[in-house]
Amino acid sequence: MARILVVGGAGFIGSHMMKTLVKAGHDPVAFDNLSTGHADAVIYGELVEGDLAKIDHIKDVLVNGHFDGVMHFASNIEVGESVANARKYYTNNVMNTLNLIHAMMDEGLNNLIFSSTAAVYGTPEHTPIDEEHPCRPINPYGKTKHIIETILSDYRDAHGFASTALRYFNAAGADPDGELGERHEPESHLIPLVIQAALGQRPDIKIYGADYDTRDGTCIRDYVHVTDLCDAHLLAMDQLLRGSGGSAYNLGNGEGFSVREVIETVREVSGNEFMVTETSRRAGDPAVLVADASHAKADLKWQPTFGSIEAIVSDAWRFYRTTRRREAAAS
Repeated sequence: MARILVVGGAGFIGSHMMKTLVKAGHDPVAFDNLSTGHADAVIYGELVEGDLAKIDHIKDVLVNGHFDGVMHFASNIEVGESVANARKYYTNNVMNTLNLIHAMMDEGLNNLIFSSTAAVYGTPEHTPIDEEHPCRPINPYGKTKHIIETILSDYRDAHGFASTALRYFNAAGADPDGELGERHEPESHLIPLVIQAALGQRPDIKIYGADYDTRDGTCIRDYVHVTDLCDAHLLAMDQLLRGSGGSAYNLGNGEGFSVREVIETVREVSGNEFMVTETSRRAGDPAVLVADASHAKADLKWQPTFGSIEAIVSDAWRFYRTTRRREAAAS
């Protein structure tokens, strides 16, 4: 059994990670400032409220926690917001992450799993994208993640600080048991937005660009189930605890689904009709983003088990429908 600090453990992926760790026999503690996370999402393990911007908060939890490793999910993640408010992203995603890394080093604690992103690659030169693809991020969000990856590589070489970076493509879905799910405020991810339209919580769902060079004219993305993501983190941490690892891995299904295919899947799963509006492209949206995750499969022995878009949407739909019923019962 390992004791793991899950930074951002009250958020979407972090709360699912807490459950995965507990089910695997580990002892996790969530560390979260609750700026975007939810205290009631920490239904597995312990929650410590704290902020990466405050060194004393980090040192207190590390000194008292006696941890074997750390998983970091507490970054800001919205591309558009990062362009409009770059200072926020460089402050939290770089400066605050360095606070965590340096506090770990001061306490002699190695073994960091860093939540990274496919945005480090920028505009793809080829798909599927493997880890040898050049990293040329085109927005502050991707740039901040790449900066931390570079720092971790340098710290590994200079100081022996052990870490692994996991580059997500599109995290999606929800806990198959229906206990946990995606609760961003405001929501910006496609699958929950379409589900909200199917539930009548928004007037329509917008397709940003229907003239791409794809099979149906809409963007294609690689969606990976949150449970599969958590399994990869567990395997990566086990690798670090054994004294190996220390690389960057793509996490994706290796198969892309278009915006229209996601919309049609939500219609089929929900049985509900809703309005779809086509509008102009958004700047910086590549036509296709699909992962080559063969390194994670080979090195970590990771194998996604929720590969179909139907499985991903079904779990997300179940969570949103259950949440809506709970809210209606409480009102």
